[in-house]
Amino acid sequence: MNRIATLQPKILIADDHRPNLIAMRRLLAGIDAEIIEAMTGNDVLAAALDHEFALILLDVQMPDMNGFEAATLLAGEERTRSTPIIFVTASHADDVNRLRGYSFGAVDYITKPLNEVILLSKVRIFLDLYRNKVALRSALSDLSERNRQLEREVQERRTAEEQVRHLAHHDGLTGLANRLLFMARLEAAIARARADSGGFALAYLDIDGFKPINDNHGHQAGDELLKLIAGRLRKGLRYDETGARLGGDEFALILNVGDVHEATSRATELARTLFEPYDVHSRATGGSVGVRVRGSLGVALYPQHGDDSEAMIHAADVAMYAAKRDQTQLHLLGDLL
Repeated sequence: MNRIATLQPKILIADDHRPNLIAMRRLLAGIDAEIIEAMTGNDVLAAALDHEFALILLDVQMPDMNGFEAATLLAGEERTRSTPIIFVTASHADDVNRLRGYSFGAVDYITKPLNEVILLSKVRIFLDLYRNKVALRSALSDLSERNRQLEREVQERRTAEEQVRHLAHHDGLTGLANRLLFMARLEAAIARARADSGGFALAYLDIDGFKPINDNHGHQAGDELLKLIAGRLRKGLRYDETGARLGGDEFALILNVGDVHEATSRATELARTLFEPYDVHSRATGGSVGVRVRGSLGVALYPQHGDDSEAMIHAADVAMYAAKRDQTQLHLLGDLL
């Protein structure tokens, strides 16, 4: 709940004669409001800047500036222009001066000597209006805060849903595409190549020497190494290409290349980058150690080595095992080219 809703409303009474202030304070003694006094127009302006008033009872005749001038200045300020003002005067009670008072921002006019019944009736009306205004303002503030909370909850839910969708299609450790997303991307690449009479390359990568790193430096070092490998793969790919972790230390790449020469060049550059040393944290030494891995990279081309996903995967897999068998980093199904 807004804090201001719990505060006692305030009424400003302004008159340049102390006995009149005392009389008004006595008349308002039974009102549930804090009474603040002012004896000059300048005092009225100062008080209005320091407090929020439910009502101002303003004497027309005051030194340094009269009530009309003070009301005009209050109406010119954003925070005070909506504060209701009742002019209190012993003269100028005719209709012309009443209209003049309204033109200066007054909402009502009371003449002296003050009638207790009339005064209290008017004051209670404006206090009720003020309390309703404060309650509405508090309700709007609560509603606004609730709306902000709902917006945060909606955004958090969207973020959570996006994370779930991401995890459903990406490897949890490396952030690369998982097997499910890889197969969808491979099918899309084949469909696109068929439609455009184009081609692409599918590369399978298997890391050699990964198990000794786990054994010698701990599984945390192995996970760190896989993430570093994925990072280098990601940097080596174009925006419209796919890198995937199929499981363990096995990766797959879909490369947008036009011919054998481009495929060879891209695969060779990737292999060179991937098999440079890595720094990982070793459980054995408690510090960072440099490790080097080798790998077998097999590449198949569409449509030369297959015209569907099953044939392409088989061809890339055969090429990868050929590279492993021959202890070379790269094999492009040379026997079939």
